[in-house]
Amino acid sequence: MFEKILIANRGEIALRVQRACRELGIKTVVVHSQADTEAKYVKLADESVCIGPPPSRDSYLHVPAIISAAEVTDAEAIHPGYGFLSENADFAERVEKSGFVFIGPRPETIRMMGDKVSAKDAMKAAGVPCVPGSDGALGEDPVEITRIAREIGFPVIIKASGGGGGRGMRVVHTEAALLNAVSMTRAEASAAFGNPAVYMEKYLENPRHIEIQVLADELGNAIYLGERDCSMQRRHQKIIEEGPAPGIPRRQIERIGNRCADACRKIGYRGAGTFEFLYEDGEFYFIEMNTRIQVEHPVTELITGVDLVQEQIRIAAGEKLSLRQRDVVLRGHAIECRINAEDPYRFVPSPGRITGWHPPGGPGIRVDSHAYTGYFVPPHYDSMIGKVLTYGDTREQALRRMRIALSEMAVEGIQTNLALHRDLMLDANFIAGGTSIHYLEKKLAGLQ
Repeated sequence: MFEKILIANRGEIALRVQRACRELGIKTVVVHSQADTEAKYVKLADESVCIGPPPSRDSYLHVPAIISAAEVTDAEAIHPGYGFLSENADFAERVEKSGFVFIGPRPETIRMMGDKVSAKDAMKAAGVPCVPGSDGALGEDPVEITRIAREIGFPVIIKASGGGGGRGMRVVHTEAALLNAVSMTRAEASAAFGNPAVYMEKYLENPRHIEIQVLADELGNAIYLGERDCSMQRRHQKIIEEGPAPGIPRRQIERIGNRCADACRKIGYRGAGTFEFLYEDGEFYFIEMNTRIQVEHPVTELITGVDLVQEQIRIAAGEKLSLRQRDVVLRGHAIECRINAEDPYRFVPSPGRITGWHPPGGPGIRVDSHAYTGYFVPPHYDSMIGKVLTYGDTREQALRRMRIALSEMAVEGIQTNLALHRDLMLDANFIAGGTSIHYLEKKLAGLQ
């Protein structure tokens, strides 16, 4: 096991990784920007290194500074958290070439799964069902592009091969709009991701977003740990996640979960990962794989009792998976609400000083957050300041506990999206379960 790990991230995930390390008896090094000097996890770390000014490009995305921090502190491994450099194959490669262990998949795996075209090809070869679409990246021939779209059937969606996070997508409803949409998406993809390649898929009208959590070790062992429903989204950004997914038969989950674990073995996957699917009319369609820990990983931790971050660390240290598939048992239900520093209905970021921080407590309630009274939310990064999770024997109990938790929670000095979450916990369609990925945006449009 490692003696010292450098955490190359910030916010609640930096604190989460730090807590996992402390429980394992591992010392931690935290890198931080000048904006995060007063952060809780910086104060709690065994060592901290300031790696630059507030802008991400000069700090959390500045690879030489992170590598230098690992060198001067004698860290053995680097945990990238989520976001920033967590799915950057070049960073993972640089970490390993510099003599450190990257706590995540191999660089070549990250590279393969980061390109949506090669990821779909790999999944098709592994027997994982994919959304009907073009066979690889679209060429330049307009006649061929039109033929593919007609064969798939409108509406279609044009996606950037190197995209992610909801960016680089364009829905096309008519043949007349097709070629212009392809051209515009190519230009956006080139500017945003440095890769102009795009591909085409059937646009599913009313799907749910279901994801399968996996763990795999260096020795070819792989398991899945149930599923999460992340359909409550705005502009492809998740707001609420829960598990298990309401209304989907267990035999279907077992079937797709086993295929995901098998795919991990076939591609030589290492570490924690998530297979993301659209689910419509009883069918699963693979859309992408996240080769890192997810924001919503605590949902799975609550219903399985498995510490996913500790498992990541053990796998990176070369240990064999401590679990077999039959050891994974789902119990109860968990719900997670992402708490963001923003206007609850206009979604305008609200950085500033938190003058009052009152998190909820009680049975079945977990709060993952780096915030506290007096903490200054910087304007330079993602607006998420924490996550509130509830667990119950049933979904109904988890919902009741979430209503209690949200009613108790108070954040003063800045705006948050607590009001939106309180509203959604009373929404009849959400309570019934099984809303689509478009539900929240339609609801918000109605409110406006």
